[in-house]
Amino acid sequence: MPYAFLIVTLVGALGVALAYRPIRREPFTIVSFVSGWVAGELAFQNIIWQMIATAIFIWLGALHGWPGWLGLAVAVVAWVGLLGLGISGRRAAAVTAAALSEVRSDAYPVPTEPTAPTWGRWWRVTRAVPFRSRAIHTTRNIDYWGDGIRRHRLDVYHSRLAPPEKAPVMVYIHGGAWIIGEKREQGKPMMYELVARGWVCIAINYRLSPKATWPDHIVDAKRAVAWVKEHIAEYGGDPSFVAVSGGSAGGHLCALLALSAGDPAFQPGFEGADTAVQACVPFYGVMDMTGSPEGSGRFGPGLLEMLERTVMKTKESEHPELFRQASPTFRVRPDAPPFFVLHGANDTLVPVETARTFVERLRSVSREPVAYAELPLAQHAFDVLASLRCQATTSAVADFLQGALMAATPDGDPIATAAPIASDVESETG
Repeated sequence: MPYAFLIVTLVGALGVALAYRPIRREPFTIVSFVSGWVAGELAFQNIIWQMIATAIFIWLGALHGWPGWLGLAVAVVAWVGLLGLGISGRRAAAVTAAALSEVRSDAYPVPTEPTAPTWGRWWRVTRAVPFRSRAIHTTRNIDYWGDGIRRHRLDVYHSRLAPPEKAPVMVYIHGGAWIIGEKREQGKPMMYELVARGWVCIAINYRLSPKATWPDHIVDAKRAVAWVKEHIAEYGGDPSFVAVSGGSAGGHLCALLALSAGDPAFQPGFEGADTAVQACVPFYGVMDMTGSPEGSGRFGPGLLEMLERTVMKTKESEHPELFRQASPTFRVRPDAPPFFVLHGANDTLVPVETARTFVERLRSVSREPVAYAELPLAQHAFDVLASLRCQATTSAVADFLQGALMAATPDGDPIATAAPIASDVESETG
């Protein structure tokens, strides 16, 4: 038992260590990501269950030998590390507030103080898994293309207690390296918060590789936005204000969508459709698909090889323009909509340097605000669980979008938003 206890505590301590100092080399990046993500986003929960497990080990005789005492010392050190990770998650509110303060102006009236989350109650954070309230109504699996393909479907979320009228709209695009993922898996805390503030939210599916070949993914995302512009009024949304967001590959797609309005190469058969959006919020997005040192070269050879083999199905050396045209970093433009870019400083799957480069280039040309929050000790996918960090970023995103909403209507009242949802009764897993 003493040796078993020591092994368990060493494994737990390794996860904490990887949260602070992630390994950024293959084949360790995935392990580093998972360990750092679980430790960083569930820091306080980890302390509790590890203390319970330690008490059980001690009761079973783990301290009847020096390995057990060493294991106890390792456990205490790990708890201190987890406490630091939890504090870092809580301080994310200050980081996002600083990011918003840089873009706040009379023309872009972002709140001066972070708005308390409506959906993110404290007990939701302790539980971490995002469940939706029964006060949120969902219409599922709407065919936005009309061709019957299962990947061409979307879900609509809005308040059941206060049915929206001319509400602002958020379209969320899931991640998954362009090859996996589903609309019901990601973005839930942010969408639930926006619905609680009176928004209508859309979660979309799109065709995935290897069956799909680029640019199928972005074509589908644009077709979904075109459907929203044409039909969202039927669900209480206002097609004149549509924001777009997504994480990882979804962060790439939402940024590219926002920077390529009207591009006929990405709108075959619906070239005249309105696909412009009024704000964009990419989370840890892949902003550069090229093999340059500033782009996918920062990932090592793995990303470019995967793109060439599975997504693009051609080599960059043969068609470099294809990879550049797919990269938001090379699509920055003066008329870009307002952007709020969020990225974790410890991200091992999408290096934070790619976000920095994108933000720098976009700020150099855009006439609209470009906010950037780089979150200390945050790994990839920090917004998936209802953690303290996710609570802070969700609230900040909602505040940023409220500023965009008010800036879009400078001569009148902003689009009305519903009162916060009063009910916290649960229904089903998001």
